[in-house]
Amino acid sequence: MSRPGGDLQIAAGPGLPDGLSIAAADLVERFSRSPGPGGQSVNTSDTRVELEYDVGRSSSLSDAQRRRLTRNLSGQLVRGRLVVVASEHRSQHRNRVAARERLAAIVRAGLAPPPPPRRATKPTLGSRRRRLQSKKLRGRVKQLRGPVSDE
Repeated sequence: MSRPGGDLQIAAGPGLPDGLSIAAADLVERFSRSPGPGGQSVNTSDTRVELEYDVGRSSSLSDAQRRRLTRNLSGQLVRGRLVVVASEHRSQHRNRVAARERLAAIVRAGLAPPPPPRRATKPTLGSRRRRLQSKKLRGRVKQLRGPVSDE
């Protein structure tokens, strides 16, 4: 991973054969007071981190990557920007690292290619026979529940 304040390094994976480096200039960090636990300094330290990444204006992405990311993350983008918030730690540094890890995971998932389409297959002969046999057994059970004849 990368250190807070520097470029964001995303490891290689599906859709990213060589990995990706997002320039620090493309990321905007904002700090505010965290609502969580913190002891005596809870009301005085800005530990909550908002990390904002403008997908549409990023110089780190190719046009194809930008289109794929915009399409796959359309529900998470706010005016073309991806915003990640971290406030679970008491330390600003740890929240910055958590926000960067979260952003990297979202970008990696958004750039992954779609899974291959499902290829329809026919049921095997054995599975068809088993299905028909179970239907016959079930029908026999239901037939035995019927009225009893005197014969």
